[in-house]
Amino acid sequence: MKILLLNDYATPTGGAELMMLALRDGLRQRGHDARLFASCAQGGKAASLADYECFGTTSRWRTLLQTMNFSAFQQLRQVLAEFQPDLVHVRIFLTQLSPLILPLLRSIPSLYHVAWYRSICPLGTKLLPNGQLCSHSVGTACYRQNCLSMHDWMPLMLQMHLWRRWKSAFNQVVANSEAVKQQLVLEGMESIEVVWNGIPVHPSRSPLGSPPVVAFAGRLVWEKGIDVLLQAFSQVINHIPEARLLLAGDGPECDRLKSLISQLGLQRQVSMLGYLPRSEMATHFANAWVQVVPSRWAEPFGIVATEAMMRGTAVIASNCGGLTEIVRDGQTGFLVPQDDVASLAQSLRLILSDRQLAERMGQAGRKVALANFSEATFVDRFEQIYQTLIQDQKRLATPIS
Repeated sequence: MKILLLNDYATPTGGAELMMLALRDGLRQRGHDARLFASCAQGGKAASLADYECFGTTSRWRTLLQTMNFSAFQQLRQVLAEFQPDLVHVRIFLTQLSPLILPLLRSIPSLYHVAWYRSICPLGTKLLPNGQLCSHSVGTACYRQNCLSMHDWMPLMLQMHLWRRWKSAFNQVVANSEAVKQQLVLEGMESIEVVWNGIPVHPSRSPLGSPPVVAFAGRLVWEKGIDVLLQAFSQVINHIPEARLLLAGDGPECDRLKSLISQLGLQRQVSMLGYLPRSEMATHFANAWVQVVPSRWAEPFGIVATEAMMRGTAVIASNCGGLTEIVRDGQTGFLVPQDDVASLAQSLRLILSDRQLAERMGQAGRKVALANFSEATFVDRFEQIYQTLIQDQKRLATPIS
């Protein structure tokens, strides 16, 4: 099969980008001609790994570009004519590639692989500024609830209008979790399958040593709830003073979190590692007794949780979104209410005070990860979906005798 993958970015940084790069590599290993089309915008220092590129930007003009990216339209039209793919697989496309690309896909079997809530929320989080989950549909509520300024609201409402008008170009919608599927169904989307994200299979970590270590990985943004983790960890230190906390990631909350660490007197116990590539993160986290995902927003999936489980590490996560489909409460870790410092501290104390429990939960998590979240399983599912869509298209194109 000739498969064209589309994603806003092609740098090996964020989870969606890593998924698309892994999917391209997995398909190529199976003999398919898979190529990646993305914008030239870079979210970090890593270089783009796209096969084809169009214009992109992370400047203040991005709001206009993601509404009408004429470069993406022109470049994609040329690529489709030259490559002539059997199928087009679109993942993230509303933050650089605009809805203008959709009419180009009408005559080609195409699927939309939903990685977050961007197609039903201009911010992509379905979270209000006050921290509450949003139950509103896209429209005036986005301005009235102070989610968007008027400067951004007008072009993004046009973007959402064009998306709704042309979304029928997709023959299939695939969500990365049941949680995302439920949100899409509430917004009237149909024909949705669920394919969980896949991650590389690595050897299990070595037996746990001392001191007990807590790990966190993710962007340093308010939605990730790192401040909740720090407050909970400060309570744990009163009972387990030798415990240590590793924070991997970078983002706009970095300075505020450093200040909070100082206020809580945790300078000796907490290490901020900055952004780490996946390979370096595995090395730093090899002796972690537990990894925490304290998100305030309903994570669409939760790749860091599956990566921790694949290493053989217990996971404590917020009881919301796709995380509830990954962590098995009481077996591979614990699920705790969002923004609940006391519950998180209690779960941390249970694991950090019992090495055997940490080992048992970690090994149970690895078994779950191997059975459900491998890259091979991920590629298998999409191969099946591609074949079905292409066969359906051929049947429709065959005249009835």
